[in-house]
Amino acid sequence: MPIDIVKPPKRHTLAPAKQRILDTADRLFYDEGIRAVGIDRLIAASTVTKATFYKHYGSKDRLIVEYVAYRHLQIAELVDEVAQSTDDPLEMLRGIATIQTRFVNAPGFRGCPFLNAAAEFTDSTHPVRRAVESHREWFHEILETLLRQVGHPLPGDAADDLMLARDGAMSGGYAGDAIASSAALSRMYARVIDAVGDREAA
Repeated sequence: MPIDIVKPPKRHTLAPAKQRILDTADRLFYDEGIRAVGIDRLIAASTVTKATFYKHYGSKDRLIVEYVAYRHLQIAELVDEVAQSTDDPLEMLRGIATIQTRFVNAPGFRGCPFLNAAAEFTDSTHPVRRAVESHREWFHEILETLLRQVGHPLPGDAADDLMLARDGAMSGGYAGDAIASSAALSRMYARVIDAVGDREAA
């Protein structure tokens, strides 16, 4: 049986113009930074009118929140593909590690889109920060659940370790050596998984 813990959001079919705006924001916000991209640039790059933009999103802030949600959807779908391909939580952990290391080494990598978004909004109560927090809590819960399923002695702490390693690899992979950063992340996953085997052997 596949592992049914990801529960990705349902992907809705949007009006073509609305989807085009979202796809444009997804690209420009990640490539250039959220605050660096103004509404006029978004409208021009999306080839829509200003009236169409405001009809679908109302404001740039609302579009930013939708952008973060869209990034979450894309990640959730990738993780769910792994979950649906195995009934082994260890294999799923390894699959998640592979997703992350591939992302760090992908062309055009600019760091973690969620950390990048959070860094641009200092108010922790802003909807963008809350959307980022929600994504991180979702991901931590998946890691902790898998680690508990494989019998890790400290699943919550180990999930914290993997989250921190992931954050470091995302930041270091952009600012420094992507290969070294992704290799370090892989080693952390291996250490956490090995802790389960060491316990079983004791």
